[in-house]
Amino acid sequence: MYGRDPWGGPLEINADDSAADDDRGRNHTDLDRSAVSRPPLDETQQSWLLGPVDQNKKKNKYVDLGCVVVTRKLFVWTLATLLACSLFVGFVTLLVKTIPRHHHHAPPADNYTLALHKALMFFNAQRSGKLPKHNNVSWRGNSCLQDGNDPSSTTKNLEGGYYDAGDAIKFNFPASFAMTMLSWSVIEYRAKFEAAGELNHIKEIIKWGTDYFLKTFNHTADTINSVAAQVGVGDTSGGSTTPNDHYCWMRPEDIDYPRPVYECHSCSDLAAEMAAALAAASIVFKDNKAYSQKLVHGAKTLFQFARTQRGRYTAGGAEAGIFYNSTGYWDEYIWGSAWLYYATGNSTYLQLATAPGLAKHAGAFWGGPDYGVLSWDNKLAGAQVLLSRLRLFLSPGYPYEEILRTFHNQTQIIMCSYLPVFKSFNRTKGGLIQLNHGRPQPLQYVVNAAFLASLFGDYMDAADTPGWYCGPNFFSSQVLRDFARTQIDYILGKNPHKMSYIVGFGDHYPKHVHHRGASIPKNKVKYSCTGGWKWRDSSKPNPNTLVGAMVAGPDNHDGFHDVRTNYNYTEPTLAGNAGLVAALVSLSGDGTKKIDKNTIFSEVPPMFPNPPPPPAPWKP
Repeated sequence: MYGRDPWGGPLEINADDSAADDDRGRNHTDLDRSAVSRPPLDETQQSWLLGPVDQNKKKNKYVDLGCVVVTRKLFVWTLATLLACSLFVGFVTLLVKTIPRHHHHAPPADNYTLALHKALMFFNAQRSGKLPKHNNVSWRGNSCLQDGNDPSSTTKNLEGGYYDAGDAIKFNFPASFAMTMLSWSVIEYRAKFEAAGELNHIKEIIKWGTDYFLKTFNHTADTINSVAAQVGVGDTSGGSTTPNDHYCWMRPEDIDYPRPVYECHSCSDLAAEMAAALAAASIVFKDNKAYSQKLVHGAKTLFQFARTQRGRYTAGGAEAGIFYNSTGYWDEYIWGSAWLYYATGNSTYLQLATAPGLAKHAGAFWGGPDYGVLSWDNKLAGAQVLLSRLRLFLSPGYPYEEILRTFHNQTQIIMCSYLPVFKSFNRTKGGLIQLNHGRPQPLQYVVNAAFLASLFGDYMDAADTPGWYCGPNFFSSQVLRDFARTQIDYILGKNPHKMSYIVGFGDHYPKHVHHRGASIPKNKVKYSCTGGWKWRDSSKPNPNTLVGAMVAGPDNHDGFHDVRTNYNYTEPTLAGNAGLVAALVSLSGDGTKKIDKNTIFSEVPPMFPNPPPPPAPWKP
């Protein structure tokens, strides 16, 4: 049988060669080999199978990328797309970076924060000695570099420290109280100072004070027998015309008269207050271990001196008694020992701070016209709040609980006395509480009370305590902040005169501050002791603005006279401004920054109170 061969030749099919299916399967391999070995088809043969080739059709070109083969057209299109995307992204990025963007500004600072910035500047203006280059008070310069060169003084280098008020005297008693208050405010409200950008500034202010205190006694010794209490003289009684810091009206930079040093050998109040200042500052500077330990050692030395050589620093007719007379030292014992306990963790100090006899002598169990009034003279109210903190957060229990509970109860009574519904203290028609019962210079007492009230309210919040009882009536902690705000707002301008009593805050503030440096122009003229009197008696505003100074304040009828010659209205003080700073920072911010519950306890060891003694045996 013959068939047509599609390749052009005859195809013969032999029936005899037919095989079964299994035989064909076994021959597939041989057939495949013959197919592979067949010569390649020429172009004519390909055309028979595939049809005629379009000569006008372009052949595709390919790009071998190693792992994949793509057409050149697809490859070029992909590259072009990537390049275009890169150019677009770069253009957008350049546009975003070059076109000015609208920044969302932080909300404006509250009045308390604004006033805080200014209140701290007052301390820069009060610095004595060689000033740092960044002091930022243009009209101040180096002054009183020879302090301590008094032949009768055993302490020869007393450069530095702070001038007390509008004069150039350095009183250690109110100055150390001021540094204690500043340190306390930093310990409680470090986060608020940091948020305001003032943490480094206030730490520098405190260190300027504590560095000076370390010069006033042998701080490297374990025991001492004297401490420098005062530099400069202010007594002008009896018509004395001897040049001194009150008789003369001179810029501190121009002082050329002698500045005696007063040393005391029996001054428990002063030494204990200085010990409190150093101990509190040691907690502020706990990140500087060497300096903190130096402060702690100095505090221990001072407190031992206060306990062994007892007496008031103003006893015996000391000149400081005219200006800063101390009424007793028992409150400083409690105050100083409480701060030393927090600074060291030594329970001996806590035992002393909670000794019933000490509390009794300090007046913790009885009232009086000035009970609950914190000041440079009376630290009892502050010490009770400070030790109430210990009970609220650590609850040390026996054997401290009895006095700590008493201090806590007394603190609550003090807080009740601040509220308008009670009549412990009068108020002016403008709303200012009369903590000093109508005596001059009220604001320094008001700011201390505002700080204690605001702080105790924060203590209660941190301890999850909603409020406290005043007799049968329950008050929330918020009323304490309300009290603090009304008093500070009065000082900032919400008063009958619509006047801010902080220099430089607001548009209307005192312009005739009782202050020598601020009242005499810096004009390269050195005015003599009496030559400066013309600036004291001038009716013109001070040529230099004493930014941040809180003046003494109005009288008990809200009256105020902006006159330089009446210090009862217009003189600022270190102690007053320290309380102001503490009150302002406690009220500042948006409420998100709370008190620091733990830092003050960093040196306090874990407490495992001993069980109370067993009851006496029963007798029939």
